[in-house]
Amino acid sequence: MTVKLRTLGAGVLAIAAAQVAFAPAAMAQVAIVGIEALDDRIDDIEDDVRDDMQRAEDAARFGNPEFRPGLSGSASLGYSGKTGNNESQDLTAGVRLRFAQGQFVQTLGAALDFSESGNTSTKEDVFVVYDANYYFDDNFYGFILGRLKTDGLATEWDSVDPVDDPRAGNTRRDAFLGFGPGYRIVNTPDMTWRVQAGVGVSYLQNGLKESETEVGYLAASRFFYRINDNFFVTNDTDVLKSDTALRANNDLGLNVKMTDAFSTRVSYLTEYDESRAIRTDNKLGVSLVFGF
Repeated sequence: MTVKLRTLGAGVLAIAAAQVAFAPAAMAQVAIVGIEALDDRIDDIEDDVRDDMQRAEDAARFGNPEFRPGLSGSASLGYSGKTGNNESQDLTAGVRLRFAQGQFVQTLGAALDFSESGNTSTKEDVFVVYDANYYFDDNFYGFILGRLKTDGLATEWDSVDPVDDPRAGNTRRDAFLGFGPGYRIVNTPDMTWRVQAGVGVSYLQNGLKESETEVGYLAASRFFYRINDNFFVTNDTDVLKSDTALRANNDLGLNVKMTDAFSTRVSYLTEYDESRAIRTDNKLGVSLVFGF
């Protein structure tokens, strides 16, 4: 059927009426074809990319970061559940607390990730990090770092035969507590370089509840160099040495801002762990933000 509207006013009224009449159906079509799901996924990708580029800026590179005095923070919670052909539940939660008082800044972050499929747990992960920094001046500071990472499902492997069972190597608990000094060797608007080193205690427990505690030595370097207003380079290095193994990460990043609407970051991450059969892993990452 074809309807010819002879006046602009009649056309506007007809369109408005059609929108009201078919609004529920349109909303249902949006959900069925996945438009909303796609929009959500695009938002997630954009958030990940922008976070990656913001981390490269390193807000703490110039000295004592400017945080709001007292207690501040944020919390988030997400849940989804499905019934029918596939039954599953997913729960994620995160919290970040910061307490700043003068030259002493403390940060506590925690993330929980739980999943269940068919009444069987598929993920029970908890990750907690405590980071404290005391700034004696713009160049010299001290730090305390604590972390705990747990895999709740590793406890289900206590009864398996550990002989030739690869699951016995999974980590049930990974904890570390360390402290030490840090110093800013270069601290200019266009170049910053700070290093820190310390000593700590590492605790590991596998799925069979076999644990090992040892002393670890850590060192880190954070380098930032701005070539011009649109291009800067970063290089972050972390090294942890213990009796068990030497572990090291190096993240080299090239960050380019072409225009106000176009920015990109290219990173090359190298991870080394001498306790593995293949000791070195390399990862190339490209993050791109473009708006128009």
